[in-house]
Formats: sequence, structure tokens, C-alpha cells
Amino acid sequence: MLEKECIQQRGFRNVELDGKVTGFQINIRLTNYRGLWLSQLRPATIIVDGETFAGQQITWTINGVTYEQAELAERGDDHWSLLDPATLTVAKEGGLASGCHEIEVRFVYSSSYIPPVADTLLGSKPHKRTLILV
Repeated sequence: MLEKECIQQRGFRNVELDGKVTGFQINIRLTNYRGLWLSQLRPATIIVDGETFAGQQITWTINGVTYEQAELAERGDDHWSLLDPATLTVAKEGGLASGCHEIEVRFVYSSSYIPPVADTLLGSKPHKRTLILV
């Protein structure tokens, strides 16, 4: 079940590769009233305890498929449903320490009824939440 907030408590964790912590993950939900084609998404920025992550540091996993942020613009045939969380994976050697973290996720998406110039004029509404990593 999804929580009301964009940033979900469930799924906040460090990730390991070959026994080494290589980053962390955050699950988010879509907050609009319908799903999106992935080509509508714009690159996300994540701020954790004042440290900013962007660009190639972040990948999106939607419907079990992982995408680099730059790939999203080309994925007009893949859809993110309103009821399915997306997992944002952030590359950060050593991951995050256990304890409370202030999380901010910023992302925008284009809409067919809003001109593209609005992407830059409106900016992204930050989603903020304090999460505990155990």
C-alpha cells in the first residue's frame, strides 16, 4: 500500500554490490491524478542532509526496469502508473549512516495541456520528509 506522501518510508535503504555499500534507494509515488509516460519525466535531484545528488548519480526503476535519467526522454512507450512506486537509486560510496535523514526529492514532468516552457518557469516542487535508516 502506498502512503499519501510522495516520498515513501518503505524502501529507504542502502544498496550493496558484491558485499560493498554503493549507494541508497528511496521509493516515491506519483502525485498527479493519472500516470505518466516516462518521456514526460525530467531529471530528478535528491538532497539528503544538505548533500545534493543529480544527473548520472541517480537511476529510476519503474515496472522492474532501471533507467538512467538521460534515457527517460526516449521512453515514450513506457508508462509509470499512479499506483506503482518508482525506486530512485543514488550512487554514493558507503551509502548513508544509520539514523534520521532529511530527504528532499525534486522532479517535474511535462503535461500535454501545459506548454513546455512551464518546465523551466515553474521549477520543481520539492517533496520533503524525514526518514530513518536502520
